[in-house]
Amino acid sequence: MIHDTRVRQLNDQPVRDAADSKWVLYWMQAAQRTRCNHALEFAIERANELDLPVVCCFGLTDDYPEANARHYAFMLQGLRDVDKNLSDRGIAFVCDKGSPSDVAVKWSEDAAEVVVDMGYLRPCRKWRDEAADAMGVRLTQVETGVVVPVEEVSDKREYAARTIRTKLHKKWDDYFVGLDERKVKHVCDGRLASGELDVSKPEEVLESLKVDRDVPPSSHFEGGEDEAKRRLDAFLKDKLDGYADGRNEPSADKHSHMSMYLHFGQIAALEVALAVKQTKANDDTDSYLEELIVRRELGKNYVWFEPEYDSYDALADWAKKTLDEHRDDNRPSRYTRDELEQAETHDPYWNAAMRQLRKTGFMHNYMRMYWGKKVLEWCNTPEYAYETLLYLNNRWLIDGRDPNSYSNVAWVFGLHDRPWTERSIFGKIRYMNDKGLERKFDMQAYIRQVDALDG
Repeated sequence: MIHDTRVRQLNDQPVRDAADSKWVLYWMQAAQRTRCNHALEFAIERANELDLPVVCCFGLTDDYPEANARHYAFMLQGLRDVDKNLSDRGIAFVCDKGSPSDVAVKWSEDAAEVVVDMGYLRPCRKWRDEAADAMGVRLTQVETGVVVPVEEVSDKREYAARTIRTKLHKKWDDYFVGLDERKVKHVCDGRLASGELDVSKPEEVLESLKVDRDVPPSSHFEGGEDEAKRRLDAFLKDKLDGYADGRNEPSADKHSHMSMYLHFGQIAALEVALAVKQTKANDDTDSYLEELIVRRELGKNYVWFEPEYDSYDALADWAKKTLDEHRDDNRPSRYTRDELEQAETHDPYWNAAMRQLRKTGFMHNYMRMYWGKKVLEWCNTPEYAYETLLYLNNRWLIDGRDPNSYSNVAWVFGLHDRPWTERSIFGKIRYMNDKGLERKFDMQAYIRQVDALDG
């Protein structure tokens, strides 16, 4: 089912007469998948109504802010799956190098109508605005990146998880509805439309791009909707049981590893949620849905309603005030950005987390919180700590530059949190230390696990 609340017309242009058109265009950008994709299924519906085939286009720019070879490799592996899976459904996939909005406008010239998925960050919103202004046909946006459409949940920036949780729980049963695949009425192939780039060979496409290669592709995670589905099935079978109690243990492999696939739109949050809900309802499923929907969609809410989501200035006044009052406090340890990036601190747990990140493109969620708090403690100023943490996060994580990247980094500095007991450096910002890790977890097992990555 495609709820009307997912659909929004982005311009006032008409639908072009089918007799003067070659296809309905699905401009794929955020939802890089063929399963559980409301935008794709909406485009197929419109094409069937107009007796036209569907062409799917993707604009590949090699200058996306802060993206590097690690990110592009993962994305291209996913586009390889998209190309094959769309072909199996009778849909042509074209990938051109260039600004996504320019590529979409180019392929819209022979389209009766254009459908696009929804993006939440500033560059993604800019592409859609540019395309909406330049296209001579109707551009319709279909939101498929969340379980509940972001503006259906709230009309403002939410203060914390507790304020958005109730709103989501009131809505989400209405959106826990599966999405059937539409049968394509008119098959389309590469003879009608073909792109500049052959994404069936992702390594060759990556080699042709002018991107930062200092951060190599991950050797531990492969992109694509097929791999995402394999990992989801393995999680449900072997790891969901015990998730609530085990997810915070750094050495326990209780992660679904869905975050990176969700970031690139290679799997739908709705597909994951429905699969989890089909298992036996208990604390484990509740805990996972809290992370998947409440926490993740809180991040979407933050970047959607906060124009300066990537700025220290966007933090709450109380957080900036308390950090400012303690900016001159003595810091027992100080590290440069380079020392942090090379994992050269006195803290073996922090170093292990940074090494895990560098090696794999992933960091255990609990360790990511600790990792962030230490950067705040070890930098000269809170503003520089914020910039450094965002730099490290976006550079090394496969799912860096995600809406949750910005909300998670800002959480270190008090976002979506409350004032705590006042202390040196942190003021009233929540504090974490190594003694807490040792008290709760088997940290030596975690270090051994990270050491094994180098082996």
